[in-house]
Formats: sequence, structure tokens, C-alpha cells
Amino acid sequence: MTAEPARRPEALLFDLDGTLADTLPDLADALDRAARDAGAGTVDTTRLRPLVSRGSREMIATMLSPAADQEQLDCTRRRFLARYRERIAVRTRLFPGIESVLVTLEGLGVRWGVVTNKHAWLTEPLLESLELSRRAACVVSGDTATHPKPHPAPLLLACDCLSVAPSAAVYVGDARSDIESGRAAGVTTVSAGWGYLDPGDPPTGWGADVDVDTPHDLLAWIHRALAGR
Repeated sequence: MTAEPARRPEALLFDLDGTLADTLPDLADALDRAARDAGAGTVDTTRLRPLVSRGSREMIATMLSPAADQEQLDCTRRRFLARYRERIAVRTRLFPGIESVLVTLEGLGVRWGVVTNKHAWLTEPLLESLELSRRAACVVSGDTATHPKPHPAPLLLACDCLSVAPSAAVYVGDARSDIESGRAAGVTTVSAGWGYLDPGDPPTGWGADVDVDTPHDLLAWIHRALAGR
């Protein structure tokens, strides 16, 4: 689906993991180390990609043995988060083409921000390592608003921080929950086809206003939207 926003965009908001940044290599490394620390052995991190958007609890529960009890799951999750924070941006990089999107927005005077379910104690050092923290006009983490996505609260808070009406904002994300959050908030939604997608749940079925396959496609759409056509 391709649609133009209800009005000329005044701000673009982005999900973080799987949309702005390819965090999978460092997440996979942390999970593997945490599992080995817990005596669970090596995990098959090749299955991790479609789980990233679901959060650490589901990643841990899916990747560990079905025989693991709740205490083991909780222990491994704590180890995972600690290991991840230690090496949060060793191999993490912006997806190819994303820097061009951000530079273009900045050159046109269009503010951009981050809305993620990642908690602030992880979001902030990650953005700092990627040299984005001083460029983002606002950052809403998973524990910033009253509820995380798919609730509309994070996006409504971001719009409030930027003093823009939801109808003048665009949200780009790589998960169904991103689109559900955006639609509930009344912003224009864009599905990021380059992200951590679940093969069984393609973006074309999420109901986004716009589906794009690459950051280059997103940039082309941004130019059309800003030109009012």
C-alpha cells in the first residue's frame, strides 16, 4: 500500500532495532554468551532475527530449551541484558541507506526522532555509540511513556515532545506492533521491509499507510511527501 500523509510531514519517527540500526549481531553474541554462562550451551542464533521485535523475554523463551523453567529463563535474561550492555555497539551499524535518509531530513529542516521499546538504559548508550543521540530531536524508550508499543502512548509522547500534531508525523517501523501503535496514535505509518521481519507475517498485511522495501525507497517517498504529491 502507498499513500500520502494527511498533511506535509513535520517530523519522522523511527523504531530503533531493525529499522534504524542492525543490532542483531550484538544481540546474538550477547544471547549466546548468556546461554553459555547459564550452562545452556550454544544457541542457534540464526533463528533470532524475527524474534528481535518481540523483546528479550520472548527471545530468551524461544531460543532456550523448552525444558527451561522460569527461574532459568529469568536468570538467562538478566545475564543476556548485562552482556548486551557491556558490548552494545561492537558490530551494530546503521542499515545501509539510513544515514542518507537522516542527512536528507536534517538538510531539509525536518526533525526526526526515535521511538523504541528498548529501555532507556540500553537505548541511550546505543544511540551515543552510533553518534545519533545529539542528532535526534526526541527519544522515547520503552520505559519512557506510560505504556510501550503497541499502545499509542510512546508515539503520542514523541509528538508532544516535538510539538507536532500526530497527523503531521510519520512513524517507520519493522514490526506489526509499530504499525498498530502508529495507527492508534493517528500518525502516518511506514513499514520497513529491510527489518527483522517474520516470514509468516509479511508487512503487506499490517495495514501500514506505506510499505517500502529499502531505505532508498523510503527516501524517495519522503521527497514526494514533502513536495506535497
